[in-house]
Amino acid sequence: MRASIVALSLAAAGCSSLTPTTDPVYLRLQDMDARLIRIERVVENESLIELATQLSQLQAETASLRGEIETLRYESENAAARDRDLYIDVDTRLQNLERGQARAVPPAGPGVQAPSQAAAPSVGDQDAYNAAFELIQARRYEEATRAFTDFLVVYPTSSLRDNAQYWLAETYYVRRQFAVALPEFQKVLDAYPQSAKLADALLKVGYCNHELGQLDAARTALREVQRLYPDTTAARLAAQRLERISQENG
Repeated sequence: MRASIVALSLAAAGCSSLTPTTDPVYLRLQDMDARLIRIERVVENESLIELATQLSQLQAETASLRGEIETLRYESENAAARDRDLYIDVDTRLQNLERGQARAVPPAGPGVQAPSQAAAPSVGDQDAYNAAFELIQARRYEEATRAFTDFLVVYPTSSLRDNAQYWLAETYYVRRQFAVALPEFQKVLDAYPQSAKLADALLKVGYCNHELGQLDAARTALREVQRLYPDTTAARLAAQRLERISQENG
C-alpha cells in the first residue's frame, strides 16, 4: 500500500506545476504515508507484545510442569515406602483376625516333631510369628530375616507359614536385594496355592523383575495380577507399575 501511495505522489508531482513543498496533493500523500508508517509500527509493536505474552504463558506453563515433575519424582521415590506401609497395615489387620481364629483351633497333637536341625519351639507359632512381624514394623529387617527363617524351620506345619514366607521375602525387598527377594516371593506362589498372600506375592514378583531389568517377566506377572485379582489393591498397584514401565521405555 505504501508503494501505491509513493507512486501516486510521484505521478501527482509530475502532473502539477507546483513544487512538492507547495503542492497540496503531494503534501496530502506525504501525510498519508507518514500515518501509514505509524500504523505499521503500531502493528509491529502489537505483534511483539503478543509474542511477549505468549512467551510469558509458556514460561508459566514450564514452571508448572517442572513442579509437577518434581512432585512425580517425590511420589516415585516414596512409592516403595508407601507400598510397604500399606501391606504392613493390611497384614496387621489380618493378624488380628487370625489370632481370633487361632484361639478357636485346638493345639497340634504331641506326635508332631520339630525337625532335627532345629531346637524344639519354646513358644507357639502365633507368638513366634508376631515377634518376627514386630521386627518388620520396627524396620529391623535383618533381624526379621533371621526370625522368619527360623520360624519356617521350627514350625513346618504352621498355618502361618505362607505369611512367614511372604514377609521373609519382603525383608529382602525393602533392602533392595531384588535378586534374593524374587525367588522367595516365588516360593509363596509355588508352595502355598491357597494362600491369601498370592496376589501380593505375584505383584512383588513383577516388581522384582522390573527392578532387575527383566521387563518381559515383569509385564507378564503384573498382567497376571490384573487378570487373576481384579478390583483389588494389588491390581491397582500392578496397573500403576505397568504404566511406569511403559513411560520409562517409551
